[in-house]
Amino acid sequence: MVDVAVTRPPRVAATPWLRLLPPLARFSFRGAAAAQGAAGPAFGVTFPTVACHAATNGSRAALWLGPDEQLLLAPVAEGPAARSVLDAALVDLPHSLVDVSHRQGALELRGPNAAWLLNGGCPLDLDVRTFTPGMCTRSVFAKTEIVLWRTAADVFHVEIGRSFTDYLVGMLREIARELPG
Repeated sequence: MVDVAVTRPPRVAATPWLRLLPPLARFSFRGAAAAQGAAGPAFGVTFPTVACHAATNGSRAALWLGPDEQLLLAPVAEGPAARSVLDAALVDLPHSLVDVSHRQGALELRGPNAAWLLNGGCPLDLDVRTFTPGMCTRSVFAKTEIVLWRTAADVFHVEIGRSFTDYLVGMLREIARELPG
């Protein structure tokens, strides 16, 4: 299944403000402090300790989704090795590590209207002073669940269930019709 998801990503026509991100290896990790202490170094990213923040190291990221939950992102080619290292580091610790690469995709929204476009379907206050760069959280966009990560002042990484990509993109394009010019 993972091979199908990686080889046939959703089709999204890029615009100056929207693009489909390349496939990623994704792991849903849950574990108490001891497991987190072992998993972070094994994955190569010190897990964030502040709620709703992400931590990165090179092309890898850990997104804080709960006190004991992280969404781990890595380049797809590094997925098997990352899984193997994590499994070895966590062998004696209670935890959950699930490869969710096949179920999710990611979009990037960028530009001065990115927050405004997202607020057309997302109830969060996305003002840059409130939802600052580096913050991430679960939310909804219209009727679908997303993980939203602000990677820069005018750039958002949106994790979405693959089957909802067309819906989300269609809603964004509809909202974008309100933009001037």
